[in-house]
Amino acid sequence: MKNKKTLKIGSSDFKMIVEGNHYFVDKTLLIHEFFYSQNDVLLITRPRRFGKTLNLSMIHYFFDIKQKNNLFLDFEISKNKDFCEKHQNKYPVINITLKDIDENNWEDCLESLKTLISKLYKKHDYLLNSDKIKDYEKEIFFEIIKRSANIVDFKNSLFDLCEFLKKHFNKKVIVLVDEYDAPIIKAFQNSRELKDKTYYKNVINFMQTFLGSVFKGNENNLQKGMLTGVMRIGKESIFSKWNNLSTYGISSTYFADKFGFTGDETKEMLKHFNLNKDVKKIKEWYDGYKFGNIDNIYNPWSIVNYISNVNDGFKTYWVNTSSDSLIRDEIFVGNKERTYKTLEKLISGKTITKHIEDNFVFSDFENDRSLLWTLLTYSGYLTISDNLKLENYKIKIPNYEINLLFKKIIIKWLSNKIKIRRDLLISTSQNLINNDLINFENNFKEIIGDSLSYFDLLPKKDEYKKVVIPNEQFFHVYTLGLLAVLSDDYIIKSNRESGEGRYDIMLIPQNKNNNAVIIEIKYIKNQAINEKYEKFYKRINLAIDKAREQITIRKYYKEALENKIPKKNIINVPIVFAGKEPYINKIKIKKINH
Repeated sequence: MKNKKTLKIGSSDFKMIVEGNHYFVDKTLLIHEFFYSQNDVLLITRPRRFGKTLNLSMIHYFFDIKQKNNLFLDFEISKNKDFCEKHQNKYPVINITLKDIDENNWEDCLESLKTLISKLYKKHDYLLNSDKIKDYEKEIFFEIIKRSANIVDFKNSLFDLCEFLKKHFNKKVIVLVDEYDAPIIKAFQNSRELKDKTYYKNVINFMQTFLGSVFKGNENNLQKGMLTGVMRIGKESIFSKWNNLSTYGISSTYFADKFGFTGDETKEMLKHFNLNKDVKKIKEWYDGYKFGNIDNIYNPWSIVNYISNVNDGFKTYWVNTSSDSLIRDEIFVGNKERTYKTLEKLISGKTITKHIEDNFVFSDFENDRSLLWTLLTYSGYLTISDNLKLENYKIKIPNYEINLLFKKIIIKWLSNKIKIRRDLLISTSQNLINNDLINFENNFKEIIGDSLSYFDLLPKKDEYKKVVIPNEQFFHVYTLGLLAVLSDDYIIKSNRESGEGRYDIMLIPQNKNNNAVIIEIKYIKNQAINEKYEKFYKRINLAIDKAREQITIRKYYKEALENKIPKKNIINVPIVFAGKEPYINKIKIKKINH
């Protein structure tokens, strides 16, 4: 009996994973689909850490003529014996990843590219002994290795290497380029920060030749090509006149199940590691992506890291792998309040309808703020919910891990832009979870008073020109954003079914010894001009009673019980807004003389 497979975190080398008896989610049918795809060159876009590098490594080891191994015997592709016999280890392969090109200026970027290309040439330095390659070609080869070649030679280096390999093996070459857009995204970000587009233009200029020469008009040397990245960079002439290119983005049905883990793959993996009991929570935290016609794609990086660190519980593994400063910097550029309200809507579990551009154009980004939603969707922070028409989609936050990120971004924005003091947010939240509802109410009133004005409560027109009057939903999402300060220690849920209805907000503690909180929000009209205080206070108290009663009668507490929270540790909190004033505790009414 074979030893039980283990996980190899951080490795994207297919051979190392298989030979080390590490767990591998079988994506080998991608090899067949890639080879028999209609076009010679494929561009597949997916969020970072969704298996792009590992899949290219897998393709590399299957086709590479220099590899003679039995790596694929236990995988699905081996069942297609005719295909394997005809194509396995029959082609020279170039495999290069640009994901680590992360420099702050063009000079350093160029040096990094030279180093990367030099290392690629060193892997093929056996060509220096080939009698099929002329001496003057070997001179260029050697100059590339030494990093002393001129920039033109480096620009043409991918094409030249492809040509050298074709000459030596007398076989057309398979060329794989991973994260082709990483240098472009970094250059754009830096150019915006410095307000100088020189870096960006230089990167585009380099890539036009570096990629264009090997993938366009190279039929004599190129068998097949695949590029991967986060998005398709359009109109910058990198792909201009590539009539042999097919793009398969997040909305394409082709290759939809080949990046990320499907539901069945995730369940099988959890079963292997005896974690079946965690399926429900894992789905909540790391599921939710939709690629093409495949729903319920799980984030593979988060799944693998959770399994490897299961004793540490649920964490934001994927979010923490990158600063994503471009995303964070861009979210509140422009109409901050509109973006804030849209994010509030997303955080509360709703979808929004946006136009998602297939060809992302960085040069248009400054003037077209709607491209933010394309950037967020392709980068994995949002996902397609429904495909409408003409590149219009319903999009949403895929899971709790990403929801948590947006809550933190909102809380930072509230602190910096609306000037809510973080210490006040923390103390108010601590009052809530410690069941100190008197101080919670006092502090909550202060927060609302500082951050909401009379004008926030006036009827407004939304982006669809509909008149929107602040109501329970308005205060619901506002309260949700304020509670994001608790997100490290609590799972913050909104509008979920529990018991016999849907609660507004629930806080589930990571530590089961702490209190859970169920919040029900009501909105009533503010005090009328001629309304006596006694009558107004009675309306408030009645609304508080109804909210508390609703929590109990509809058994919202059931979800907390399912999460192993003792009933004595569940706090029911009604919040009644009269105008913008919040009330949590009933008012002691006494006769007031007017």
